[in-house]
Amino acid sequence: MSNSDHAKNMFISLKVAVLTVSDTRDETTDTSGKALVERVDNAGHQVVDKAIVKDDIYQLRAIVSQWIADEGINVIISTGGTGFTDRDNTPEALLPLFDKNIEGFGEIFRAISFDEIGTSTIQSRALGGIANHTVILCVPGSTNACKTAWDKLIAEQLNAQHKPCNFVPHLNLSTQSCTTRDKNE
Repeated sequence: MSNSDHAKNMFISLKVAVLTVSDTRDETTDTSGKALVERVDNAGHQVVDKAIVKDDIYQLRAIVSQWIADEGINVIISTGGTGFTDRDNTPEALLPLFDKNIEGFGEIFRAISFDEIGTSTIQSRALGGIANHTVILCVPGSTNACKTAWDKLIAEQLNAQHKPCNFVPHLNLSTQSCTTRDKNE
């Protein structure tokens, strides 16, 4: 097996920040954030930061901008603020920060979610983008939505072994040491 063939079979542990967007949750009641942290850890990635922020456009932009600029963060996953209420501001806050939109992320999330919650999924404004070689994925605030998004969409796209494509080649991994493991481990 050549070095390039071997690299294609390696898992790369990514550095992930988890953001809960909520006016009411705290660390004791943040079941959505906890579900994401657990799944990130179980997948072999590293949670390098976690925060809860009020659903305020400028507070959201401030923390996500800081994480986008941090070379030690590859992925940002936010939960909450993607609905239709007056306090749901995640898309408005984060879309201007994206260098590129990941159009299919919201589309696929809603298609998957349709099987679980039917037409109610149309009220989800889940979205994704890339900024400064950091993937940003925004999912609804329900714990079940977070589990669905991770289990059926995000996990594969953060796995360098997933073919034919995944998000890993679009990340800046050169400034950090990445933990790798053989795909057969």
